Amino acid sequence: MTERGEVAAVPVVPGQGTAEVAVPVVPAQGGPKPAVPGQNVFDRVMPRYGGGSLADVLPSALAVLGVPGAADPLGLVGRLDGVRRIAVLLVDGLGWHLLPVAAPHAPTLADLAGRHARPLTSGFPSTTPTSLVSLGTGAAPGRHGVLGFRVNVPGTDRVLTHIDWRDEPSPLRWQPVSTQLERAEADGVAVTVLSRPEYAGSGLTVAANRGGRHLGAADPETLATGMLAALRADDRRTLVYGYHPDLDKAGHLTGVDSPAWRIAAADVDRLVAQLAVGLPADAALLVTADHGQLNVPVDRRYDLDTDPRLRAGLRLVAGEPRVRYLHVEPGATDDVVAAWRGVLGAGAWVATRDEAVAAGWFGPVPEQHLARVGDVVVACHENYAVVASRTDHPIEARLVGYHGSYTAAEMLIPLLVVPAR
Repeated sequence: MTERGEVAAVPVVPGQGTAEVAVPVVPAQGGPKPAVPGQNVFDRVMPRYGGGSLADVLPSALAVLGVPGAADPLGLVGRLDGVRRIAVLLVDGLGWHLLPVAAPHAPTLADLAGRHARPLTSGFPSTTPTSLVSLGTGAAPGRHGVLGFRVNVPGTDRVLTHIDWRDEPSPLRWQPVSTQLERAEADGVAVTVLSRPEYAGSGLTVAANRGGRHLGAADPETLATGMLAALRADDRRTLVYGYHPDLDKAGHLTGVDSPAWRIAAADVDRLVAQLAVGLPADAALLVTADHGQLNVPVDRRYDLDTDPRLRAGLRLVAGEPRVRYLHVEPGATDDVVAAWRGVLGAGAWVATRDEAVAAGWFGPVPEQHLARVGDVVVACHENYAVVASRTDHPIEARLVGYHGSYTAAEMLIPLLVVPAR
């Protein structure tokens, strides 16, 4: 979901089909297997931390700008030789497999993607708070600790919703990793962040984007104008980061490829076109996303609030419909795992916390962050979801588009590397 998107009751749109991609995948209950062409969007994708993930974007950008010690896992230094100004645009919800869906409504984006795009992976879960902090810190989720859309605050019965987070717990304690923006600023790079004004000072903004000056941008036109102005505002090396939430919001509310989603895709196209055309001669534009999205039919939704088999043994539930974190009563883990596997069957991977962490989905998880992951982790397959019609936001169970799990539809994101024309 976007950082504070409003939601409303909407009709359901069927799920999407397949896309031609070549990515590493893992079976629902097993380990990695080699990449093969023509993957289905429902195949499971392992995050490529340190070798092709969203967390690698800003470290590589800093390497281009000459920040000492910055790694370049994406190999951008040779490609962007002479670049002293970089604009990074994150389009919320623009998954790799959605580029061809958007193409009829976003011709500039389609042209640039055809010439300049490569697939990356998001982290896991493939959700906005986790991804924004991975981008901002250059760290895998296990390290930075923002491990989902909602997580339990250890030692309490509180469930923290990261998009509604202000100052408790303290963002600096909850997310202790320094940001790449702070690192760039410390080396003399002019750093600017542009996002919706209502996000200013939120816990998520502080966790992900502390460092540099922050400016409000209420719409795509203001965002493009502000990013280009910031690129030209200083003679120093420059890094500008912009965040655009509307495509994800439209997908949640009315579904991928709905009329509203197509309008939002056209807005993204105008935003990207304005940025690409307006780049200074020594600048480059990086366009990426935090996750993809897919539509979930009503007949593929389990409701944990109305099925007593799914409520048995639970102390509290966190996560979101595509990835659930189950915190269980003492001694109930095995019974909960068995019950959820019995009800969901092939619709999800149901694993203990230890199994999910050992499989590497979060990257290494230090001891202080482990309890933020549920005792049981439920990652939905294909286009299934586990809603909570009474305990989550009442509209959340009636959304059309979702994300968060480890399918190619959700995990694969684009990176467009566009030099000045």
